[in-house]
Parts: sequence; structure tokens; C-alpha cells
Amino acid sequence: LIELNNALVPLEDLPREVAEPFVLMLAPMAPHLAEELWERMGHSESVATAPWPEWDERYLAQDQVEIVVQVTGKVRGKVKVAAEADEAAVRQAAEADERIARHLAGKTVRKVIYIPGKLINIVAV
Repeated sequence: LIELNNALVPLEDLPREVAEPFVLMLAPMAPHLAEELWERMGHSESVATAPWPEWDERYLAQDQVEIVVQVTGKVRGKVKVAAEADEAAVRQAAEADERIARHLAGKTVRKVIYIPGKLINIVAV
């Protein structure tokens, strides 16, 4: 809620479809404040009896993910790749990053450990 509030502060006008779910989510932590805000929005029933906001799967989908890149077990950087990227694409993006390429220069890659969506460890000697 704090992050949402920080994102909403710069807005001059707060859309009702954003304000109402915000007040509903605020209600368990600040019931008196939420009740006042709910009433000022024109609702006659209590905020406590209002239905909880429903989430929408499409807003949770990420186009890109950040993958931690390790070289021989030490974190050397992070790369952003498409969420559905395979090991080869992640490895290519990692090797293209100059910070990581510097640690791989002149070394032979022995093994690559890839945990999809999270980490790639390039073991090089």
C-alpha cells in the first residue's frame, strides 16, 4: 500500500477505480480512516461490508525478468531478458554484458548452471 501510495502522490486526479480499491485495502489496517474516506466517496454502506477487490491475472504477467549472473559462483551482475527466455538466450545476454565478459575473458567455460527465471552461473577456469 505504501508503494502504491507513493506512485499515486504525483497524480493530480485520482481515478475512482483506483481510489476505491485502495480504501478497501486500507480498511483492515486503518478502519476509521477508511470508513471516513469510503463515506466521502458517496457510499452508504460500511467499507467493512464492501466486497474485496479482485485481482486480474493479466496485470501480474511480466514481460521481462532480471536474472542474476554469477561467474564461478560470484555475483558479477544482472541481465534483463524476456520472461520466456531459454538458457541459451540468457547465456548470450550475460556474455554480451561487458562487466561479465571481463570476468570470462581468456577463460574456458566448463559448466553452465541455469535456474529458469532466477540465476545463471557460468563456471569458467
